[in-house]
Amino acid sequence: MSQTILIEEVFQSLEHVMDPEIPVLSVVDLGMITGVDIEGEGVRIRMIPTFAACPAVSYIQQNIRKTVEQELGIAVTVEIDKEAHWHSNRMTDAAKEKLKNFGIAPPQVIEGEMRAEIMLETPCPHCGSEQTYLRSPFGSTLCRAIHYCRSCGQVFEQFKPLE
Repeated sequence: MSQTILIEEVFQSLEHVMDPEIPVLSVVDLGMITGVDIEGEGVRIRMIPTFAACPAVSYIQQNIRKTVEQELGIAVTVEIDKEAHWHSNRMTDAAKEKLKNFGIAPPQVIEGEMRAEIMLETPCPHCGSEQTYLRSPFGSTLCRAIHYCRSCGQVFEQFKPLE
């Protein structure tokens, strides 16, 4: 089996490793995988957490190792990539659509310098209205904020934009 095919298969397997806090998103959707290297009979996968203090990092590492080993029958090492940092622009367009369908507003794309006003410009994932306001920059997890939609009356979370 060629290295290219194996790396492709590893990424296909990683699509089955879901975020424990947002189970509609895979580690690939979130842009958490920074590298896959073939090493002898095994594979080394490098990943980054979405937040430095993410309490689920070791859980995600275990799920990556377990899933890829079970699906591909190869030894897997999962390391935290200390050379890269996660930012919300790493999320795929598909991830943002999945978030919206799950009822969480996706982060806006950050171009240039991050500004606080970007948190105020959050369309409602339920009705699409831009008549929303930030209720709290602190949501159920570190990566989310709470908003309210004046149009449909729904309270919703937003995945915070980070650079």
